[in-house]
Amino acid sequence: MSATPKYRRVLLKVSGEALMGDDQYGINTGVIDRIARDVKQASDAGSEICMVVGGGNIFRGLAGAAKGIERSTADYMGMLATVMNALALQAGLERTGLSCRVQSAIAMNNVCEPYVRRRAMRHLEKGRVVIFAAGTGNPFFTTDTAAALRAAEMGCDAMLKATQVDGVYSADPKKFPDAVRYDSLSYHEVLAQNLQVMDAAAISLSRENRIPILVFSLAEPGALTEVLAGRGRATIIEEK
Repeated sequence: MSATPKYRRVLLKVSGEALMGDDQYGINTGVIDRIARDVKQASDAGSEICMVVGGGNIFRGLAGAAKGIERSTADYMGMLATVMNALALQAGLERTGLSCRVQSAIAMNNVCEPYVRRRAMRHLEKGRVVIFAAGTGNPFFTTDTAAALRAAEMGCDAMLKATQVDGVYSADPKKFPDAVRYDSLSYHEVLAQNLQVMDAAAISLSRENRIPILVFSLAEPGALTEVLAGRGRATIIEEK
């Protein structure tokens, strides 16, 4: 049975740490290829997909600031790490036959396009995957906030947060086996219970623009397509 997408245009947020796989640092090409195959499958099923990827597998701004690097400088270093990850994802997606563009909030024309909203919209309309790199282009903002911002700008039907587990839990299920899994939550419940799904700015921005957030695991092949069809296992965060 074909998985007709419930969500036509979506933004997929992938953490930088997810790209490490079982490695301690950097980019695992096996993970890149697995994510690319899932995105290809979802695109073939009819969804328009844009992405935001973090940079924590290479450099985290907060960690750099804690070690004495001035915070703004550290955040810019983290943004550059997201560009490296975006280019790796672009290469993986193109290996599947998908057309893909990387747009950076920090201009670096020799390696990718600058972020231009109308150009990004046109890419999506033509069936291309667009990866938004370098966060918002400003220090003190996380890639979660960048994802919520771009999802709103692109008019996305949903934002998908790919994680290591199959939804939102009351605590880390790897550390606390009795943690409770939620099928659905309101934006207010996520903030009030400090569930650490995404940062508060990203949750608030999604609530203001009525963009549901679906938290799921990319560990199972085909999970993205199933979630987009409304059948997959995920926690949905929306206004109740």
